[in-house]
Amino acid sequence: MVRPTETLHHLIASAPTPFKPKLRFLSSNQSLYRKQISLTTLLQRYGFPPSQLQTFLSRNHFLLNSNLHDTEKSLGMLTSSFKIPHKSVVSLIIDCPGVLDFDFLKRWEFGFSKFADLGVPPLLIKTVLEHSKKFQIDPDRFNETLKVLKGLGFSESTTRRVLEGFPGVIALKECEIHRRIQFLMAIGIPRDGVDRVFNSFPEVLGFGIENRLMPLLNEFKDLGFSEELVRKEIIREPRILGMEVGELSRSLDLIRSLKCREPIKLKIFSKGAFRAGFEVKLRVDCLCKHRLIRREAFKILWKEPRVILYEIDEIEKKIDFIVKTVGLNVGCLVDVPEYLGVSFEKQVVPRYKVIEYLHAKGGLGDEVGLKAMIKLSRRRFYNLYVKPYPECEKMFGRFSGDVQVKNQHPTGLWKLLKPQQRDPDSKEDVKNMKSIMEGLV
Repeated sequence: MVRPTETLHHLIASAPTPFKPKLRFLSSNQSLYRKQISLTTLLQRYGFPPSQLQTFLSRNHFLLNSNLHDTEKSLGMLTSSFKIPHKSVVSLIIDCPGVLDFDFLKRWEFGFSKFADLGVPPLLIKTVLEHSKKFQIDPDRFNETLKVLKGLGFSESTTRRVLEGFPGVIALKECEIHRRIQFLMAIGIPRDGVDRVFNSFPEVLGFGIENRLMPLLNEFKDLGFSEELVRKEIIREPRILGMEVGELSRSLDLIRSLKCREPIKLKIFSKGAFRAGFEVKLRVDCLCKHRLIRREAFKILWKEPRVILYEIDEIEKKIDFIVKTVGLNVGCLVDVPEYLGVSFEKQVVPRYKVIEYLHAKGGLGDEVGLKAMIKLSRRRFYNLYVKPYPECEKMFGRFSGDVQVKNQHPTGLWKLLKPQQRDPDSKEDVKNMKSIMEGLV
């Protein structure tokens, strides 16, 4: 016989365990969510773009585990103590989020206080902080580098420029820096010229002598350029030392194969073949910076040699206009390279204004592409898109009523020597004279 007490115990033991919510887990999630909201608000307060916050935090989970108060103090230190502009702080955090380490910044705040007399600019501080965090460099190493650069005779402006342009110099030994100085002096550059080279192009300190600089100078020699010419060009434009081996050869081959009008080619070579080749290299780099491959860049220059004559700033302005304002892909320049060879103010902007006005008005039957907008002659573009719409005259300017078009050719002799027309009253005068004479006879 089963006792009632045993039955009760059996029922209690066999009954399912009631659900108990994991309060600690929920509390932890809520705490993490609140911390994420607080961190997001904090970063936005310092100018961080909201559109990038979610991606940034998902890639840097350590920020959610760090002390929020320390993160806030780190941001304040970057803007107040180091005086880095908010926009630069945002780019620094995106590129190197580890700089928000409060202890790291505290050490560097003390380290930079020793160099107050040097007048370290905020952008230099930003560069040094990013580089030192990535490569675990402490302020003492930075102090040693400053002493080395000063000991080698660098001016204060060159020292600042080197640290800002090539922070990797902090990791170089004194003998490595000295070897590069000796190399430049060995090719005939005076000591003050070496200082100017490093001031203008500090990245040269990171180039190897045997595997980069020597082969480059040998290439210049093989191309027939004298040491004196190369030395003068390097002093004038130290970025020449940043060329890859083979770049100048390919640039010169491109120029020599150009099929353009002789005045354009003469203007390209007006300052010598060496400088012409370097100008081609600069424009190729400019086009490649905008996501064109080198083959496409060379193709554009070969099809439209006038691009070589335009300044880099002008080319940048045209590319920004076609991408940001017109809304086309930069790849369209391969099909219409003439766009980069025409005047921006005189041709590109007026034609674009006319096309945009007609497009908004509904006066265009078909879409006018870049090719039609650029390749049409001035007269044909005027007749097609401006002449039928008098309100476009002022936008276009050329051939409009208030603009006088000068004749491109001198007046012909047949016009200058053309006999003058007789006065219509002269016939009456002749008749009167005849009648008077007849009366006298």
